[in-house]
Amino acid sequence: MSKTADISLPDPNRWRALVFIALAQLMVVLDATIVNIALPHAQADLGISDANKQWVITAYALAFGGLLLFGGRIGDLWGRKRTFVVGLIGFAAASAVGGAAANEAMLLSSRAAQGVFGALLAPAALSLLAVTFTDAKERAKAFGIFGAIAGGGGAVGLLLGGFLTEYLNWRWTFFVNIPFAVVAALGAHFVIREPAGGRNRSPLDIPGVVLSTLGLVSLVYGFTRAESNGWSDPLTIGLFVASVVLLATFVLVESRVRAPLLPLRVVADRNRGGIYLSLGLAIIGMFGLFLFLTYYLQVVQGYSAVKTGFAFLPMVAAMITGSTQIGARLMNRVPARLLMGPGFALAAVGMLLLTQLEVDSSYTTGILPGMLLLGLGMGTAFMPAMSLATYGIAPRDAGVASAMVNTSQQVGGAIGTALLNTIAASATTAYVAGHAASGVNPKLLQAQALVHGYTNAIWVAVGILAVASTIALTFINAGRPSMATSGPGAVSGTADGEGIEDEIQIPVVAH
Repeated sequence: MSKTADISLPDPNRWRALVFIALAQLMVVLDATIVNIALPHAQADLGISDANKQWVITAYALAFGGLLLFGGRIGDLWGRKRTFVVGLIGFAAASAVGGAAANEAMLLSSRAAQGVFGALLAPAALSLLAVTFTDAKERAKAFGIFGAIAGGGGAVGLLLGGFLTEYLNWRWTFFVNIPFAVVAALGAHFVIREPAGGRNRSPLDIPGVVLSTLGLVSLVYGFTRAESNGWSDPLTIGLFVASVVLLATFVLVESRVRAPLLPLRVVADRNRGGIYLSLGLAIIGMFGLFLFLTYYLQVVQGYSAVKTGFAFLPMVAAMITGSTQIGARLMNRVPARLLMGPGFALAAVGMLLLTQLEVDSSYTTGILPGMLLLGLGMGTAFMPAMSLATYGIAPRDAGVASAMVNTSQQVGGAIGTALLNTIAASATTAYVAGHAASGVNPKLLQAQALVHGYTNAIWVAVGILAVASTIALTFINAGRPSMATSGPGAVSGTADGEGIEDEIQIPVVAH
């Protein structure tokens, strides 16, 4: 029997619930990067070809990104607590299979299964947080912690992946998920309660499920193929065309069915639409940092996997500081756009410093300042973004709204990896061709070419973060969350779940 409660009363176990929700979120975010470190070892151990190794990452990304909207709707249908626990148990089982994989097929199927259960788990975690914390000040603190984990967990994954791979075995990058999942599932079962009236028992929109899943899978796979096969590859172009057609048809269907998978009111709201768009763009830029700094430190500067992980820790600390000490403290005092816009702009300045990287740049003076600014900016922006994206949404739509946050992150990550990697590779090739006759030592030339490629791609990331900042300042016009009504209306909204302004009575004001 699932615990339910009147949402007008604060949940007495809400802070304990946050521990288990945050633990589950950390596990999902860690998994996005921890396997990357172990991939070369797993490839050698299982005899995976170079052509197929990308599927260890792609199988997870396709299942996760493609099924997020469906997973969010399942949470609204089944109840978020049940979906959360099922997602955790399934993720643990898939991780156990991956760790015990005896061949390539077993490993790839386990990664796809992780993606499926991650698509159940991630929206449920965020929507549980949204309906558990109703007081504005407490909500700010809770989302500060959640935002710090969402932003910094990937860097922690690099460190943990390095330790496990270097001192134990690549299989432990899978097995490590099991204790996370078991503790979070037990905690959720005994501590978390489902708010009364939070279910959406409307019939499942099967055409919407099929169209959204196929459309998102086509989009994510299109960018993945672009990275490995080029933008002019016929199948890559075909995937992009298919994704546009499928997603356009999806929007048309959703505007006409009685019980849509994605009620268009969720994304048509100016604030939420601005958040989804700016957050997705910011993730593209941040993926550039993880991707190129990891390569730079390991390939150019010769850092070990563990040392690389430690090198990212100051950025994680800055992200936690921005989220819990700046974002959480100011969220109830200033409009969200005045945290998100400057936050993304500060991150862009951090990226700008990293465009000056050279082969022999010092970590202390050449890398650390940029990482600190980027971490501080992203942490400050992430917290109000996560909170406002689900603030005031009707409980029956909370799963879908949360899924859209995760979808913007997943699609942003796929685009960032493919787009920036392609730009870097092209710039590197052009640099080698242009300097081949310069008489420079071939090894040094290759290092210079790699750094040239990284900095070219980072310049693009600077521009993308600047656009994210502009969108946040332009689109997001909600006032301070503390201006909303307290009590159940601040969470549950109106009966029909119309836009944020109706749900939480935030006046639309120009600041």
